[in-house]
Formats: sequence, C-alpha cells, structure tokens
Amino acid sequence: MTQTTGNTFRKVNTVLHRDLGYFFAALILAYSLSGIALNHVDEWNPDFIISKNEIELKGSYKKNDISPELIRDFSAKAGESSYRLYDFPSSRQVKIYYKDATLMVDLEKGEGLYEKISRRPVFYQVNVLHRNSVDWWKWASDVFAAMLIIITITGLLMLRGPNGFSGRGKWFFGAGFIPPIIALVFQQL
Repeated sequence: MTQTTGNTFRKVNTVLHRDLGYFFAALILAYSLSGIALNHVDEWNPDFIISKNEIELKGSYKKNDISPELIRDFSAKAGESSYRLYDFPSSRQVKIYYKDATLMVDLEKGEGLYEKISRRPVFYQVNVLHRNSVDWWKWASDVFAAMLIIITITGLLMLRGPNGFSGRGKWFFGAGFIPPIIALVFQQL
C-alpha cells in the first residue's frame, strides 16, 4: 500500500468510525440501558411500575349488597371516577376493573387492595426496541448490529504503533474473549 493510499484509508476509516459513532450513539445508549434493565428482570419489572394501596371501606357487605352505585362509591375511595366492569372471584370478594388498575374488595372485612400499573418512563420505550416488539424494527436492529460491527472494526484500525492493534491492542482484543468463554464454560457445567 502506498503512502497516499494508506493515508486515504486511514482518513476514510476515521471519518466512518466517528460519524457512525455519532449517528448510532443514541441507539447504543438505549440498547445498553435496556440491556441492563432486562438483565435484572427477576429483581424488578423494567417495563411497569405497580403500586398497591390498601383501602378502608368501613363496613361489611354481602354479594347481594353490590350495586353499580356501591361500586362507584368503592371506586371513589380508590380515587377512580369510573370503572369498566366488575366480577365476583368468590362470594366474599368483588373485583373492580379500571383502565390500568383494579380494586379487589373483601366484602366481609370491608377492605380493598387497589393496584395500579403504569409504564416505567424511558425503560418501557427502550425495552420495546430491544425486544423488537415493533414489527419492522427487527430490520432496523439488524442494520444497527451491522453498523456496530463496522464501528468496532474501524475502531480497531484507528491507532498505529505500539498503542494500536498491532501493538498492545491485539492483547486487549484477545483478552476480551476470556469473559464470554468463561461464561460459556460455566454454563455447560
């Protein structure tokens, strides 16, 4: 390779690495954030916040006492202005359904458990992308994966000399294979 060809290659490599890095930075952050969230799905719900409140309804009721008016009264105590429907999971319980919430009432005790679900800001949206929940997104995700490969290769080729890939870079590159190999070996045990 001539000096001019080498300089042209280095310049194109640097520009490609820089510009693709800038362009895909938001997606890199989104996938990284959702990856961390999804790694800990057993410890928390990365998509939704579920809040539970106990509601004191004062009084004892029977299934025959339940009417739309009483359901509206129960709902008001939970902070809901309208309900979608209600049913009876047992003869001593009524469950009231709202948009994104429920109220389970123990009729004999006059107590209710109100549960509301809401989307976790930012995490819900990035998890939708990460799981490819949008039909056409898998193609965008494939392009993104290919661009990450290009960004990685151009990054490996950026520096020359003792700090470049042919110097100490090859050792760090090789060491990067150790953690996944260890994980795969331990997974087989």
